[in-house]
Amino acid sequence: MNVTAPEKETADVNAIALKAYARIAERWGLSVRDAALLADMSESTWKRARKPGFSGELTRDQLLRLSAMIGIYKSLDLYFSEPLSREWMTRTNSGPLFGGVRPVDSAIEGGLPQILNIRTYLDALRGGA
Repeated sequence: MNVTAPEKETADVNAIALKAYARIAERWGLSVRDAALLADMSESTWKRARKPGFSGELTRDQLLRLSAMIGIYKSLDLYFSEPLSREWMTRTNSGPLFGGVRPVDSAIEGGLPQILNIRTYLDALRGGA
């Protein structure tokens, strides 16, 4: 079976996004369960997806989630110094967006809309808006 150029590009984007997200999940110290839920995958799918050569397809929602998580990581890395930049997602947060829970739990509970809210929040902090 021949792979068309758009299919190859999609596979390449998926592989890059999964590799980046796997590194982020590791740096943040996320459990397999949390990393899978953030990516909207089952734990078994996430375990397969984080390994090189994963041939499964990502849904549009999953790709948006991974993209937003990469943006969140970048914002945290630019805005905070270590160790806070690595711990921020897994520390309880009393801000109005989080209500005393960890941002990662808020993102899991709220799905893609909350993940995007967190990204916007961090971008605003970083930009001074």
